[in-house]
Amino acid sequence: MLTREKIIEALNDVLVPGITNSIVRMNLVQDIVLADTKLKLTLASTALNEDARNWIKEKIFELLKKLDKAVEIEVEFIEKRPLELNSVKNVIAIMSGKGGVGKSLVTSLTAIALCRQGYDVGILDADITGPSIPKMFGMNTHPQGTESGILPVLSANGIEIISINLFLPSEDEAVIWRGPMIGKAITQFWEDVLWGKLDYLLVDLPPGTADAPLTALQVLPINGAIIVFTPQDLTTMIVKKAVKMAQQMDKTILGVVENMSYLYVPELQKKIEIFGKSRGDEMSRAAGAPLLAKIPIDPKLALLCDEGHIERYDSEVLTSFSSALFKVIPGKNA
Repeated sequence: MLTREKIIEALNDVLVPGITNSIVRMNLVQDIVLADTKLKLTLASTALNEDARNWIKEKIFELLKKLDKAVEIEVEFIEKRPLELNSVKNVIAIMSGKGGVGKSLVTSLTAIALCRQGYDVGILDADITGPSIPKMFGMNTHPQGTESGILPVLSANGIEIISINLFLPSEDEAVIWRGPMIGKAITQFWEDVLWGKLDYLLVDLPPGTADAPLTALQVLPINGAIIVFTPQDLTTMIVKKAVKMAQQMDKTILGVVENMSYLYVPELQKKIEIFGKSRGDEMSRAAGAPLLAKIPIDPKLALLCDEGHIERYDSEVLTSFSSALFKVIPGKNA
């Protein structure tokens, strides 16, 4: 006999074509009405073309008929905007006042740490003119969707990702846009992408304190930020501007991460501070937040990023970062 629990369990095996996430996780299941042997399912048609809707409908019939041959099934699709469907519990910004410090790297490592703990994670690459997230995750698939919404692309380990680079004809195509266009793209990535149910959406912010990061901080319901910097005096001076921006906009700074902190030479068993002495404690005090990690210059990590296999990375530094992250990140018991 069919029950609501059995129906939901079966629907978890119905994957959205082109994304391999279930219709349940994508929050497309809007209503389940079960009366005796009659079952009516109401699904959102958001981002689904006619072929996708037909495939989903056939799969539902196939799976539920296996559970109960006598059940009469009706599937209805209704129109919904992505914003009406998305259920994102926490939005975390990864930011810095300067480019080239490793925001995208820290965003990716944060996503990997959360994903390995069993959380549903997405990455919104808001660095419109300098996107690098798809490269690190080895992505070259164009997002699918319809006029009603866009589907994110799934990484090998199930991290949902959207980036302007996924829409370009080639990854080295330049995005030559003025501020308002960039701001509009960031807004669309939040409002028009079907994220579904996520525990964490990480936002890789563009550098600086101008239009683009300002738009993201104003439009997105960000409830925490991680500040990324490198040891150079010039960098820390500029990054402190981003700290003050976050503070002035009442965004909680969860912690700071020092990237390219040192190079470890195993033959010498020595850490070489190529860019100068660590400024982790100084930045921690300036931000009023803990130092979450000192990420070294790691040739293994650099190679994995270049090859598109960052999800394979593992190290003591990543383990330590994960531990520190889970002490400060909101919703960790969600």
